[in-house]
Amino acid sequence: MQLTKLSSSAITTTTFFQVHLPPHTTKRRVAEQTILSLLTTCDTLTTFTQIHSLILKLGLHHNPLVLTKFAATSSHFNAVHYASSVLFPNDQTTPPPSHDAFLFNTLIRAFAQTTHSKPHALRFYNTMRRHAVSPNKFTFPFVLKACAGMMRLELGGAVHASMVKFGFEEDPHVRNTLVHMYCCCCQDGSSGPVSAKKVFDESPVKDSVTWSAMIGGYARAGNSARAVTLFREMQVTGVCPDEITMVSVLSACADLGALELGKWLESYIERKNIMRSVELCNALIDMFAKCGDVDRAVKVFREMKVRTIVSWTSMIVGLAMHGRGLEAVLVFDEMMEQGVDPDDVAFIGVLSACSHSGLVDKGHYYFNTMENMFSIVPKIEHYGCMVDMLSRAGRVNEALEFVRAMPVEPNQVIWRSIVTACHARGELKLGESVAKELIRREPSHESNYVLLSNIYAKLLRWEKKTKVREMMDVKGMRKIPGSTMIEMNNEIYEFVAGDKSHDQYKEIYEMVEEMGREIKRAGYVPTTSQVLLDIDEEDKEDALYRHSEKLAIAFALLSTPPGTPIRIVKNLRVCEDCHSATKFISKVYNREIVVRDRNRFHHFKNGLCSCGDFW
Repeated sequence: MQLTKLSSSAITTTTFFQVHLPPHTTKRRVAEQTILSLLTTCDTLTTFTQIHSLILKLGLHHNPLVLTKFAATSSHFNAVHYASSVLFPNDQTTPPPSHDAFLFNTLIRAFAQTTHSKPHALRFYNTMRRHAVSPNKFTFPFVLKACAGMMRLELGGAVHASMVKFGFEEDPHVRNTLVHMYCCCCQDGSSGPVSAKKVFDESPVKDSVTWSAMIGGYARAGNSARAVTLFREMQVTGVCPDEITMVSVLSACADLGALELGKWLESYIERKNIMRSVELCNALIDMFAKCGDVDRAVKVFREMKVRTIVSWTSMIVGLAMHGRGLEAVLVFDEMMEQGVDPDDVAFIGVLSACSHSGLVDKGHYYFNTMENMFSIVPKIEHYGCMVDMLSRAGRVNEALEFVRAMPVEPNQVIWRSIVTACHARGELKLGESVAKELIRREPSHESNYVLLSNIYAKLLRWEKKTKVREMMDVKGMRKIPGSTMIEMNNEIYEFVAGDKSHDQYKEIYEMVEEMGREIKRAGYVPTTSQVLLDIDEEDKEDALYRHSEKLAIAFALLSTPPGTPIRIVKNLRVCEDCHSATKFISKVYNREIVVRDRNRFHHFKNGLCSCGDFW
């Protein structure tokens, strides 16, 4: 059947009948096929409304197939609300017989896939139930995805109950989506992950989608160690992972800083011929960068035949984290030369690169470029990068002037950057003033009290420091304890300050004492000012030796052959003393030591650090 091209002005019944009718075909059948064909090629709202007029003229407004196609087409150009208003002009009226479960499913799916319309998916599910249209096994995955997108655990639980009522709890696709929904609803204190694991454990059949949903849920919830463990269990069962599974495992690996596991995962991908999609390559870049092997991340990036803005941004951020700001800037410029316009995230990446490498002039240039060349209005994150850059460079007063001139209200993160800079640069009175204001504005955030407490300690005002700590105790606040993770023989070990939970803790502490003696002979002087306690100098030195990163390094020296690189991950910013000590350890023991802290990577080698003592 050949159709005449639609007029842009209007669709009429005359246009419809300009077709060659196949023999033995009724006009109504031709009408139905014509509308379906027109909807297939429809790409604008104007044409869509014209087709709607034609549907009415041809009397096809009760045809289930036409209406379902009409609803499905609406999602292609954000016309779902228009379609729903046409199909359901009044929610309270009883829908005609043509409005079956298939039509409801189509609308629910369209709304579930639209960023800001997910609540309407739930509304139409309720309309469906109110009018006694029974859901089928295709209904619940769409509704559950809407709940997941809204992170509404209570709604997801209600849908789960409805799913059981209608007898679809054993359907594999429904159960997989249920696991996904519970994993997405994993806010602090929620029962989402527990419910997800319960559904997962009770699933009679677990395919790659089931495993991927649970592994991805653990990774998103920050339970990366459990995600890796579950992946190993998946391998034991013989279920072959797909690229989606691998993306989740690589994300967990990146969070743990487990480089050896990451390398094994890359070789596993090759052995199993898992398709290296753009998303999988992006995950590899992110993993290698966050695990300390940025050169391998560059290799993956350069081997990609197709790159997205995420690929470029991941590479820029990865280089920035490793203090290779000039290279990050070159990649950013290369991206623009290849015709890829940077988005706001890419600018956050390049501004972070300038911040971590002290490229203040470059940072100002890119910040001004955002709006002047690309019409991107700076967000609070971009202003934060600029404040961080100026603060790290020791230009505290300039940072303050920048904050006062900002057209948006500075958030607490920006003010905390100012306080941290004041503490580092000795502007303690100013830091005290800003920290007090932070507490006034945000009395429930424990880090504000910690910042003020640290300033009082540096000022040797121990009584005031004690009062701040007492305020924290009264409010039930606790300072986040420093911890350091290290991967050894495909196992992740975690140390905290003064840790004695390890089986080899006696040998580890003996090694710490040996390290202290050896690096002192090499010229190391403990930075006791980092110990924010009113104790004598000897006790301060002892407290420094028990920091978690020193325990992890001692464990690595005991457990690995001479000359083997050491890689550790710290959950907080590395302190000045540990930074100094690690430089000496790298020289005395002839080890390359890679430390990933909360902000960036430090590569220690031959007594020097890649950050140039700028962090």
